[in-house]
Amino acid sequence: MMQAARGEPTTSVPIWLMRQAGRYMDEYQQVRSKVSFLELCKRPELAAEVMLTAVKRLGVDAAILFSDILLILEPMGFQLEFTPDGGPKIVNPIRQPHDVDRVQELSSAEPLHFVMDAVKYTREGLDNTKPLIGFAGAPFTLAAYAVEGGGSRNFQQVKAFMNLYPEKWDELMRKIALSTAHYLNGQIEAGSQIIQIFDSWVGCIGEEDYQKYVFSHTKMLLDLIRPGTPIIHFAPGNPMLLPSVCEAGGNVIGIDWRISIDRAWEIIGPSRAIQGNLDPAILLTDRATIRRCAQRIINQVNRRSGFIFNLGHGITPQVPVDHVIALVDIVHEIGAA
Repeated sequence: MMQAARGEPTTSVPIWLMRQAGRYMDEYQQVRSKVSFLELCKRPELAAEVMLTAVKRLGVDAAILFSDILLILEPMGFQLEFTPDGGPKIVNPIRQPHDVDRVQELSSAEPLHFVMDAVKYTREGLDNTKPLIGFAGAPFTLAAYAVEGGGSRNFQQVKAFMNLYPEKWDELMRKIALSTAHYLNGQIEAGSQIIQIFDSWVGCIGEEDYQKYVFSHTKMLLDLIRPGTPIIHFAPGNPMLLPSVCEAGGNVIGIDWRISIDRAWEIIGPSRAIQGNLDPAILLTDRATIRRCAQRIINQVNRRSGFIFNLGHGITPQVPVDHVIALVDIVHEIGAA
């Protein structure tokens, strides 16, 4: 996994999966029956246990910190809740320019000390062959949640805000970027060996808006992450943004299923590694289909160095665990051959 993230040759294809510990697993559901999602994220021992259980059962090549991208918003002044169906809700979203004034910029990772403890416990529970991935939301995605107050289909609130109030938008994005840099460097200090940036919602905007409202803030964040730590930059939803995403930074570019691996690599260039990109819906089919689709992706890689197999987004709750285990086994088999 570390070799692939650095673009070095590997003897097999490494695989890990977004949301590899989650609602589709019975072990996770047993833990969740006793605590809320937010409480689970804030209890480091339990957070580590959930991820370590998933890594052991699935046989993946890396662990990712069990947490949520929105936790950083709480010490910045936002009231965060999770609805019964698991969806996040910001009780006091930003809707007017003056609302940005109440957003607190973090000067250290200390307000999120429980996340650093979860990193330490997870790292201690892993063997030395499996790296731990720390993560955070990208400035745009965190700002989108802060303005919309939750998930959205059209992101009309955030698009209106950044166009109507560009100076306040820049102030908000800067506060988030600088706070997130402290947060991620704290995770690295605690034991994370790779960092993934989730810009989950940035695909809702176009190239011009990305360059105008997003690029400089994302680049600033990535530039502030401790040198020498591989960074996976995941910005799904709009393949037209790939050139700008690459320009913003990252050693590994994560892609979704909306573009093929070989075409994406042509855009990304040979100097960067790539991660992706199986459609999570394929895990709802059968083993033969999973094998065929995994084989197609690995064929597109064509033995180039710097490839990490993953989904184009997180595992959905309906996916059978056996199908996930089958995918890991298939990728290891084909990747070694």
